[in-house]
Amino acid sequence: MILDTQLSVLSNHHRRRVLLALVDNAPQTTPTGSAAMVETDGGDQPQTIAMQHIHLPKLADHEFIDWDQETQRVRKGPQFDEIEPLLTVLSENQDVLPAGGAPD
Repeated sequence: MILDTQLSVLSNHHRRRVLLALVDNAPQTTPTGSAAMVETDGGDQPQTIAMQHIHLPKLADHEFIDWDQETQRVRKGPQFDEIEPLLTVLSENQDVLPAGGAPD
Protein backbone atom coordinates (compact mmCIF):
# COMPACT_ATOMS: atom_id res chain seq x y z
CA MET A 1 0.00 0.00 0.00
CA ILE A 2 1.10 3.51 -0.71
CA LEU A 3 1.69 5.71 2.32
CA ASP A 4 -0.59 8.43 0.91
CA THR A 5 -3.50 5.98 0.77
CA GLN A 6 -2.87 4.81 4.31
CA LEU A 7 -2.70 8.37 5.63
CA SER A 8 -5.86 9.28 3.73
CA VAL A 9 -7.70 6.37 5.33
CA LEU A 10 -6.37 7.35 8.78
CA SER A 11 -7.31 11.02 8.31
CA ASN A 12 -10.78 10.39 9.71
CA HIS A 13 -11.24 9.63 13.40
CA HIS A 14 -14.18 7.25 12.78
CA ARG A 15 -12.06 5.07 10.51
CA ARG A 16 -9.13 5.23 12.95
CA ARG A 17 -11.44 4.03 15.74
CA VAL A 18 -12.56 1.02 13.74
CA LEU A 19 -9.02 0.07 12.76
CA LEU A 20 -7.59 0.63 16.24
CA ALA A 21 -10.35 -1.53 17.72
CA LEU A 22 -9.23 -4.34 15.42
CA VAL A 23 -5.59 -3.97 16.51
CA ASP A 24 -6.55 -4.39 20.17
CA ASN A 25 -9.32 -6.95 19.73
CA ALA A 26 -7.98 -10.48 20.33
CA PRO A 27 -10.72 -12.26 18.33
CA GLN A 28 -10.11 -9.70 15.53
CA THR A 29 -13.81 -9.11 15.21
CA THR A 30 -15.81 -6.14 16.42
CA PRO A 31 -19.47 -5.23 15.91
CA THR A 32 -19.88 -2.18 13.70
CA GLY A 33 -22.63 -1.04 16.02
CA SER A 34 -20.16 -0.06 18.72
CA ALA A 35 -17.85 1.61 16.24
CA ALA A 36 -20.74 3.25 14.44
CA MET A 37 -22.38 4.78 17.48
CA VAL A 38 -20.25 7.90 17.41
CA GLU A 39 -22.08 11.09 18.18
CA THR A 40 -21.94 13.96 15.76
CA ASP A 41 -20.51 17.29 16.87
CA GLY A 42 -23.90 18.96 16.62
CA GLY A 43 -26.12 16.70 18.66
CA ASP A 44 -27.11 13.35 20.03
CA GLN A 45 -27.80 11.52 16.74
CA PRO A 46 -25.43 8.64 16.04
CA GLN A 47 -23.49 8.94 12.83
CA THR A 48 -24.37 5.45 11.64
CA ILE A 49 -25.32 6.61 8.14
CA ALA A 50 -21.85 8.01 7.49
CA MET A 51 -20.28 4.88 8.97
CA GLN A 52 -22.41 2.60 6.77
CA HIS A 53 -22.14 4.62 3.56
CA ILE A 54 -18.70 6.23 3.74
CA HIS A 55 -16.26 4.95 6.34
CA LEU A 56 -16.79 1.17 6.34
CA PRO A 57 -17.03 0.98 2.53
CA LYS A 58 -13.78 2.95 2.20
CA LEU A 59 -11.98 0.62 4.62
CA ALA A 60 -13.41 -2.40 2.80
CA ASP A 61 -12.48 -1.01 -0.65
CA HIS A 62 -8.85 -0.78 0.48
CA GLU A 63 -9.18 -4.28 2.00
CA PHE A 64 -8.15 -3.10 5.46
CA ILE A 65 -11.34 -4.71 6.77
CA ASP A 66 -13.72 -7.45 5.78
CA TRP A 67 -17.22 -6.11 6.42
CA ASP A 68 -20.23 -8.40 6.62
CA GLN A 69 -23.17 -6.09 6.00
CA GLU A 70 -25.71 -8.72 7.06
CA THR A 71 -24.24 -9.31 10.51
CA GLN A 72 -22.83 -5.77 10.80
CA ARG A 73 -19.44 -7.09 11.86
CA VAL A 74 -15.95 -6.19 10.72
CA ARG A 75 -12.69 -8.05 10.99
CA LYS A 76 -9.18 -7.56 9.73
CA GLY A 77 -9.01 -7.61 5.96
CA PRO A 78 -6.27 -9.00 3.71
CA GLN A 79 -4.40 -5.66 3.62
CA PHE A 80 -4.68 -4.93 7.36
CA ASP A 81 -1.04 -5.89 7.95
CA GLU A 82 -0.02 -3.05 5.60
CA ILE A 83 -1.59 -0.36 7.80
CA GLU A 84 -1.03 -1.97 11.21
CA PRO A 85 2.44 -0.39 11.77
CA LEU A 86 0.91 3.09 11.46
CA LEU A 87 -1.91 2.10 13.81
CA THR A 88 0.65 0.86 16.33
CA VAL A 89 2.49 4.19 16.18
CA LEU A 90 -0.79 6.05 16.77
CA SER A 91 -1.81 3.78 19.61
CA GLU A 92 1.56 3.87 21.39
CA ASN A 93 1.95 7.65 21.10
CA GLN A 94 -1.50 8.93 22.05
CA ASP A 95 -0.03 11.00 24.88
CA VAL A 96 2.28 13.00 22.59
CA LEU A 97 0.00 13.41 19.57
CA PRO A 98 -2.03 16.59 19.08
CA ALA A 99 -5.69 16.49 20.11
CA GLY A 100 -7.57 14.23 17.72
CA GLY A 101 -4.39 12.38 16.77
CA ALA A 102 -5.66 9.07 18.08
CA PRO A 103 -8.98 8.28 19.73
CA ASP A 104 -9.24 7.37 23.40
